[in-house]
Amino acid sequence: MDVLQKEHERLSKKSNLSESVDDVQKTIDLLLRARESIASDPGHVSIALAKLQNPIKQSFDKINEDLKEVHSGLNKYTKALDKKFKDKPLPTTEYDALSSHPALINRAIAMHLLREGQFSVASTFLIEAAAQPPRAEPTPGSPNPYHSLEQAIDLGSLKSESLQQQFSEMYHILHELRNGRNLIPAIDWARTKSTELEARGSNLEFELGRLQFVWLFLGGGVGSGEGATSAGPQRALTYARREFGHFQARYLREIQQLGGAMAYRPNLAYSPYGRIFHNDCAWEEVASSFTREFCSLLGLSADSPLYIAATAGAIALPTLLKLQNIMKEKKTEWTTQHELPASSHNYRSPPILIAFRSKYLSRHHIISTLSSCVLCQKNRPQIKIRQ
Repeated sequence: MDVLQKEHERLSKKSNLSESVDDVQKTIDLLLRARESIASDPGHVSIALAKLQNPIKQSFDKINEDLKEVHSGLNKYTKALDKKFKDKPLPTTEYDALSSHPALINRAIAMHLLREGQFSVASTFLIEAAAQPPRAEPTPGSPNPYHSLEQAIDLGSLKSESLQQQFSEMYHILHELRNGRNLIPAIDWARTKSTELEARGSNLEFELGRLQFVWLFLGGGVGSGEGATSAGPQRALTYARREFGHFQARYLREIQQLGGAMAYRPNLAYSPYGRIFHNDCAWEEVASSFTREFCSLLGLSADSPLYIAATAGAIALPTLLKLQNIMKEKKTEWTTQHELPASSHNYRSPPILIAFRSKYLSRHHIISTLSSCVLCQKNRPQIKIRQ
């Protein structure tokens, strides 16, 4: 990747098209002036064109000279890309197990768009999917275990305004958290969902309140200067007395830590509570926790299933390519999902030795145990236990 990075930096330096744009503009200005001259004096057309010939040729030469460096850098960068990321064929679609589940795929795509806040795109996709439903193509040798489920799936349920409003509310709260450093919308939402969150054993409501305490303590919302430094802890203490009363049963120790930090205010960064008040990742962690709990209350996972499936597929591609090559070499067929594409009777695995060692024992008291692997049992005489 170092070579690729160098080529990328070189391309960034050489891909400055500002000079080329200036030269093109100068050429356009020459042509405009020539047109105005001809329009004002039609009798001297040949003289005007003769005077224009050399400047235009020089302008084109200058433009080509400017672009030559850009093309050179682009060619080198393209070669570096091709050398690093070699083109490999994708696995064939002969064993496409998803071709028989178009409704599930459409639902996953629509839900992903809704989760990403792309409501207009999701609406257009649902309309087109309903107008032109894809035809299921059963894969040979792969039965459809979700036949009844696909019949029960109604893509129209994803068009409901209620679902879109809920995701719109989630993105509004996340925007306030990440960009506005405003915890109030998230705290209000967590307060309305307090019973459900407590039933799940979630810490979100207290995490939001604790971060609000820290934000107030450090002078958030007051401005800068000595006034903010002195008013911050007092505002945080007032907030804690008002809001932390019903948290004492579960989070008494955490509340005591927040209160104990008041004594270290002049040197808080080097105090035992510095990690609480000077955590650069605190806002992003709370935003991730909020997203996870919000989706969980909707019966959804925190991450998009489509994203997880695409990531898992990308990770599995090299293995699938190797299996496909094995099938071509062995001239075998992969007929079911519960078998390997090649015979494994010649596969030999090295003996497995598991050594359990306690940190309280000396190095001469290592307990060595052979696993219950069949190969280990057969090769037991060959295994040498070394210190």
